Order: sequence, then C-alpha cells, then structure tokens
Amino acid sequence: MEPRWHYQFRVIMLGDSTVGKSSLLRRYTEGVFLDAVNQTVGVDFYVQFVELEPGLQVKLQFWDTAGQERFRSVTRSYYRNSAGAMLLFDLTNRASFESIRRWHREVTDTVQPFHVVFLLVGHKSDLVGERKVGRREAERLAASLGVQYVETSAKDGSDVTRAFRMLTVAIYRALQSGLLAPCEAWDGVKSSVPLPAPCPKKEEKQKRCAC
Repeated sequence: MEPRWHYQFRVIMLGDSTVGKSSLLRRYTEGVFLDAVNQTVGVDFYVQFVELEPGLQVKLQFWDTAGQERFRSVTRSYYRNSAGAMLLFDLTNRASFESIRRWHREVTDTVQPFHVVFLLVGHKSDLVGERKVGRREAERLAASLGVQYVETSAKDGSDVTRAFRMLTVAIYRALQSGLLAPCEAWDGVKSSVPLPAPCPKKEEKQKRCAC
C-alpha cells in the first residue's frame, strides 16, 4: 500500500546526456550506484516519499529526461506539469556546465508566465582531479539564475539527499508564498485536501498554478 501523503510534487531532471541524472536518482530513490547505466530514452519515472517536517509527508515524482537533442521535443512536453527542476551538469565536463543557461531558458520560456522552482547541481564531485568547473564559478551562475547550488556524487553519496531536500523545501516554500498553487488542471503539485476549482487563466493571476 502506498504511504499517505499530504502533497505530491513533480520534479523534472534536466541536463546534457551523461551528466549523471539517472545515477543521481537511483542513488536517492534506491540507495544504489551502478557504474554503467543505460542512457535514458525519452523519459523514465521514479518515486520517493519524504517527511518534510514532522507530520508533513510529501510524495516526490521524478521525470528523468534524456539529454540528447533528438528527445528534446518529448522532454519539453513535461515542463508545464513540473513544480521543480533539477539542473545537472558534470563537474568534469565544461560543455555541460555551459549548457545550463540554455536548459533554464528553455523551461522558463515554455512555462511563462508561470513558475518552476530550480536547483543547480554540480555532479560527480568525487572526481576531484578531473574537475573542469570551480565552485565559485558555479555559485555565480546559480546566483545569476536566482537559484540555489549544491555539489553531489552518486558514486560516494555526497550531498545526494541534501540536494533533493533543498529542492523539495524550495517547492514547499513557493507553495506557502503563493508562487505555486495546486489546482485541478495542473499536475505539478497535488494535495490530499480538496483543491481549488479550475486554474485561473493566464491573463488573470500570474502567480497561481503553472497550468
């Protein structure tokens, strides 16, 4: 039987191919690390339950997207029903870092005038000797995008749980502030309590749900 939950948040994993999106999700949801992970074709799906604060249960639904350009049209179709997005780059691959602004812009342009909560993640922090992106540079990028930044390693587990908790807390705070709001026509956030009726139209309140 599925655990009881108060909120359900949908989160999309974004970043170039081979940055480690699937490995990070497997480490978080299953506690395992596999050296060889098949490249994602289209979108894979994962679930995790967390207690955000005492008595507050959240169901996290993750969409693990393919980074290859040929799957981009499939990936875009999931943007609008996401409450959060984890922007991943490989700390040993500078090109993947330089792609982050494009990923961020693509999501924000697609969901306007609504909102997605982002977290920037520098992955593969265990590969210290191969690092191509410094922490300060990554922090500057995060600041320019108005998002938080964390470094993780699926291999040794460093800050994996912390990263997902940071994003979950940020989504919850966006709910509390009214930046995001659950409604029947939007799947980014669901609540176990009755939802507001229909989503407002775009021209009405821009700070409501991202339908």
